[in-house]
Formats: sequence, C-alpha cells, structure tokens
Amino acid sequence: MFNAILLEKSETAVNARVASLADDALPAGDVTVRIAYSTLNYKDGLAITNRAPVVRKWPMVPGIDFAGTVEASAHADWKPGDAVVLNGWGVGETHWGGLAQKARVSGDWLVALPEKLSARDAMAIGTAGYTAMLSAVALERHGVDKSKGEILVTGASGGVGSIAIAILSGWGYTVVASTGKLDETDYLKSLGASEVIDRATLSSPGKPLGKERWAGVIDSVGSHTLANACATTKYGGVVAACGLAQGMDFPASVAPFILRGVTLAGIDSVYAPKARRTEAWKKLASDLDRTKLASITRDVGLAEAIAAAGDLMAGKVRGRVVVDVNH
Repeated sequence: MFNAILLEKSETAVNARVASLADDALPAGDVTVRIAYSTLNYKDGLAITNRAPVVRKWPMVPGIDFAGTVEASAHADWKPGDAVVLNGWGVGETHWGGLAQKARVSGDWLVALPEKLSARDAMAIGTAGYTAMLSAVALERHGVDKSKGEILVTGASGGVGSIAIAILSGWGYTVVASTGKLDETDYLKSLGASEVIDRATLSSPGKPLGKERWAGVIDSVGSHTLANACATTKYGGVVAACGLAQGMDFPASVAPFILRGVTLAGIDSVYAPKARRTEAWKKLASDLDRTKLASITRDVGLAEAIAAAGDLMAGKVRGRVVVDVNH
C-alpha cells in the first residue's frame, strides 16, 4: 500500500483527498519508483483545484514532477537503487503522477538525478526550475550574451521567474524582474534582480512597437505581457515564451519580428527530448546557487499540498513548494 493524493470526479465537482492505494492500482509502466519528494507547479494547482481541465483521465493522482529511487525495473537503462527525476510526459494529467509515495512509469521518461543534487533539491527546482533553465539555455543558444543588455523576467515571484532570475544573474546577466507583488522587491533583488518593475507596465494592451529595451526575455505570463515584451525587445533580441499565467492569447503584431528581427522561442518542458532534459539538469546541478534555491522554497506534507494548491492559485505563494510525500 502507498499514500497518494487522489482526484475523483463526480457530476458536479472534483474531490481531492489523500488515499491509501494498493500497488496493483498503479498504471502500466516498466519502472516503479519509490518517491521521496514531489512539488507543486502551476499545472498541479490547476488540477487539484479544478480551475482548468488539466486532468484527462479519472481518477487521477496529480503531480507532474517527482524524484526518488527505482524500486523495480524492466527497462534496460534503470536498475533498483538508481536515483531518478521525472518532469512532464503527461504524468499527473493522463498518467498517475508524483504526489504519491510510488509511481509506475515508462523508463524512457526518466532522467538520472545528478550526483550534486538531492531528491529534495530536485523538487525545489521542479518543472518550474527545469523550464527556467530550458528558457535560459534558449537565450544563449540564440546568441543573447551579457554584453547585449538587460534581460526581462516576467512573473518574477513565481517558481519559473524566481529560478530564472537566480540562473541568469549567476551567469552574469543584468536581470529586470516584472511582478505584481512589489512588496517582494527585496526578495527578488536577493535572487539577483538589478531592478523590479510593476507588471502593470506590461499587462495592458500596448502598441505594435515600443521603445527598445530588452536583449532577451523569459516570459511565463503570456497574453498582453508577452506581446508587450516582444514589442520592447531590441533588434535581434530573443523572447523565450514558457507560460500562460495571464492567458493563452497573444494579442500582438508581426512588427517586432519583421522590423526588428526579434526571435520568439517556444519552450516546451513536457515533451522536450531527453538530451535537452539531461543538459538542463546538469546545468541546474552545477550553476544554480543552492543558497538562493533555499530562500525560495518551503516544505509541506502530502496532506498539506491540497491546501497549498489553493494558495498557489490564489497568488499567495512565492517561489517553490516542495512536497514531502512521506509526511
């Protein structure tokens, strides 16, 4: 038996509870993992609170991330005792996820946990931090170097934004943080932001082109914020789009792309190829300041994660929430 958060759907509501489940209830897969830690991401908040139709199969164990140890394996790449991490692949949406003490998944979805990271470290990072690293690497890959100017990070007090600031400032970039929580200015500067701006300057309808300012952008917000970020990016700059906290729409024009040569780079963390996942996790292990990571993280137990998901969706959470599934 193992404990898990179980989401069950009735005709009128979705109920989330901690349930004790039998091992034979686990879905098909060639690797069984004893989970040490999971975490709460925006998508997990949507699933647990039923704010959006994230879950596609019922009942569902949510949690798009987990880190733990292989318990049993019929996959050539993994053996019992291997430390692994998982992000995405529809886990927590169409396949039982990580907010549980056990998971059974395809071995193709797993990545080896870098030696420098504990399971808890990995979940303090989670999909949010892994996505932040994919975005930061995309800026580098498209030629955005430190000499070209400021990098804008939107949704700065959230998980992606917080870790993006820590990564980019650690690499020597000048980072400007955009947030709706100006009372978090000291926190964001402690992560490495050189300036903090009010998200209201970007979140309303804007012009097709604005004054050039950003050499690069990591945007987890979407909608008008993303459109305005593109409109104020410098000639030849790069915008990495990785989220939709404000909305899925993109009310923009082609002007930044055909008049300034701006590149809009889409960041997919769910189905990213294994080589990019491995690269991102290696960089996170070597480049992310653990002191900064500790400052953006708090821990909850499995049962507490249900209420924490509601807080996340209400905008009451900054940084990252680690879930100790064994408490």
